[in-house]
Amino acid sequence: MKAGALFARTAPPSAAAIAGFLWLLSGGSGPAAEEFRPLFDGQTLQGWVQRGGKAKYSVEDGCIVGRTVLNTPNSFLCTEKTFGDFVLELEVRADPRLNSGIQIRSECFDHPTEVVFGRETLRIPAGRVHGYQVEVDHNRNRRWSGGIYDEGRRAWLQPLTDKPRAGAAFRFGDWNHYRIECRGDSIRTWVNGVPAADLIDSMTLSGFIGLQVHASTEAGLEVRWRNLRIRELGRHRWEPLWDGRTFNGWRPIGQGRWTIEDGVLHGTHSRDQAEYGHLITERRFTNFTARLKFKALKGNSGFYFRVEPTGFSGVTGFQAEIDAEKDVGGLYETNGRAWVVQPKPEDVQKWFRPGDWNTLTVSAHEGRIVVHVNGYKTAELMDDPGRREGHLALQLHGGQDCDLFFKDIEWLGPVP
Repeated sequence: MKAGALFARTAPPSAAAIAGFLWLLSGGSGPAAEEFRPLFDGQTLQGWVQRGGKAKYSVEDGCIVGRTVLNTPNSFLCTEKTFGDFVLELEVRADPRLNSGIQIRSECFDHPTEVVFGRETLRIPAGRVHGYQVEVDHNRNRRWSGGIYDEGRRAWLQPLTDKPRAGAAFRFGDWNHYRIECRGDSIRTWVNGVPAADLIDSMTLSGFIGLQVHASTEAGLEVRWRNLRIRELGRHRWEPLWDGRTFNGWRPIGQGRWTIEDGVLHGTHSRDQAEYGHLITERRFTNFTARLKFKALKGNSGFYFRVEPTGFSGVTGFQAEIDAEKDVGGLYETNGRAWVVQPKPEDVQKWFRPGDWNTLTVSAHEGRIVVHVNGYKTAELMDDPGRREGHLALQLHGGQDCDLFFKDIEWLGPVP
């Protein structure tokens, strides 16, 4: 998709624009609205609320203006409304000495919360704004404006270290046009028409939009935003791929044993059984994002996708690796290329929780495949030439003692 054109300076908002803004506040947007509508009425901060620190926000000359205050943490002016899938466009001008950012799909709770990230459990205090932030960077030595930072949670998800053209697009101390697209687990950004971040991540699928004034040792530093407009594209949510009670939609092939108890799928296999075992979907899939929770106590397994029930091992196709000890989160092509992405042992130790429940997410859209374990990206392929369609399956490895548990098997679908 082409980036949006740069905005020219605009006149004060018309009555129609203000009416559109009030329509947004009322919550009416339909599942796939086709027109951009203003996110800021150009005159007041109606529909916005401040969270976090005590920076000063005001409206001047049709702009939202944020100014730093000493001895206060990061401040955020946040929409009262939450958004799922959308295209957001705006212009921002920040003092070259001031870091800032645009929060998207962000959250803030009145009570402490916890988030699993690899082997860590991140504890988020009450009142802490957290979530995806599209960077407005003041650091001339790195130039990561347009990159994506996970504010209050996992830190940098996609800096622009490998995209010098995108980093160079940002103009320090001047107006910069940002375009941000969120569709399902895809988040893409442009700065002044230049493609910047292209992130696949499904930790948060909806939330508020926020304008950051970063904490600073200097008072009165200023950041301005104008021409904020949004086009809503509906929402996505997790839907069950397995009902948790029966084998409806799935069938076992090969050896091994599958049982269900209290919403948990239990797979076992004996080393004296040479034949592999699989639980395979009746349905075929092309492009999808799926996730599940697994606990691996013994043996090797995997979440298979785009597979056919053929070959010596029972299926042929891709698997995201599941194992009780090693290689978790890697990508392997059975009866094909073998290891496509094999993680290092020291990396597996960052994200895998042995003997505990782990969350595995696989996003496969055309030739792009991304794997996450416990919120940590473990493998990514771009423009992969492999198969684009097939079944999903869970594996019990042949010739091994296997003892594995699965639950909460879901896929990411649009809200009707």
